[in-house]
Formats: sequence, C-alpha cells, structure tokens
Amino acid sequence: MTKFWIGAAAIVAALGAGLLYTERGRELQFVLGGAMVNIGFRMQDHLESFDFEHHEDISPEDVWQEMVAQNAMASRVRQTFPRTPRHPLVAIVACMDARIDTSELTGDTRKYYYVVRTAGSVLEAKEEEMLELAVENGVKVVVLTTHSDCAAERAAKDAGMRQRLPALTHAVDERDTRIRELLERPAIKSRIAEGTLLVKLVNIDTMTEQMLPEQTPVRKEY
Repeated sequence: MTKFWIGAAAIVAALGAGLLYTERGRELQFVLGGAMVNIGFRMQDHLESFDFEHHEDISPEDVWQEMVAQNAMASRVRQTFPRTPRHPLVAIVACMDARIDTSELTGDTRKYYYVVRTAGSVLEAKEEEMLELAVENGVKVVVLTTHSDCAAERAAKDAGMRQRLPALTHAVDERDTRIRELLERPAIKSRIAEGTLLVKLVNIDTMTEQMLPEQTPVRKEY
C-alpha cells in the first residue's frame, strides 16, 4: 500500500510539473501539493500511539526518546528536499491547540506565514511587538484568530477554573483589549490608514479549519 501511495504521488508531481508555466497549471500544482500533504497526514493517522513500540505505560523519557527519533527521520527528509526560503507577507495569530494546523488552514505547504501560537490566541506585549516588527519587515496582512471548542475560552466561563487558572482566564478576558492595543501601535495604525496593511479577525471551525468572519465589536474598529 505504501508503494502505491508513493507511486501515485510521483505521478501527480510529474503532471503538476508539466503544467508549471500556465496559470491553471500553477493553481493545479497548489491544490495537488496540498492534497499530497493531506495524504501524508492520513497515512499517519492510524499510528495512534505516540510511541511506535509501547502501547501503554509510556514514561516521559519514552515519549522524549520517540520524539527525538521521529525528528531525526523527519529532518532527513528536509535535508534531502530543502525548501525555498520565502519572506512571509502574512502573520497569523492562532491558539496553541494542536487541532489547528496552520498549513492545512490555507492548504499551503510553503511556510509562507509568520505564525504566533498562544493559549487562547491571546496577545501580550511581546507578541504585539513581534507583530509590529513583522509588519515593519514587510507583512501586509495580520490574521487574528479564535476557534470553536477552545479550552481557554471554556476555562474563562467556569468559576472553578477561574480560581485554578487566574492568569489564563484573565488573559482571555483581556483579549479584545490587547487587540485594540495592537491596532494603536504606530507601525500598525499608520499602515492601516495608508491602506498598506490589513488586520482581519476570524473564527476557525476546529473540525474543518474553515475560517469564518468573527462577529465581535472589536472587528468594526479596523
């Protein structure tokens, strides 16, 4: 079965390369490239255990050693097939929830985005400064995301969790305030006024990763 998928991927890549110099061909290559990555994800989906050898009673050290081994395998692929370095034009702020895959989010495997991952997609001063620096370095679109079934948002709505996790839940309460602070930063505010920067707020459907416009008052401010 593995040989079948490798052969299929090679055929698809060859077809894509043959259409390289047409607009339709480039669109097809983009879609097929995303499809092949998705095939890779599906091939690994059934490997449910993090550790390939131990199915229960996995120690933290076992997990670490398996992670190191998997990194060694994955990095060999990157060394064999290096990617073209690109300067991102988009910065995405996303929750650290592992179900959100920023490559799948746009179907783009080229690492064409700066990605800031935080608990609950909450910005702090250092993230605001990082986004301001990214804009100064050429970013033209900043996408601020939330997502459905967010654990941080659920915690903020639960009285018991608010007592246990005061810093996290307070940060969720302050999320809109932090967005407003970002929008008031000179490098951000001036570029929005000039029309050289867009800031968009979207909500991600966690199960499908579809981006939907966020219906919140803060969105009207930019």
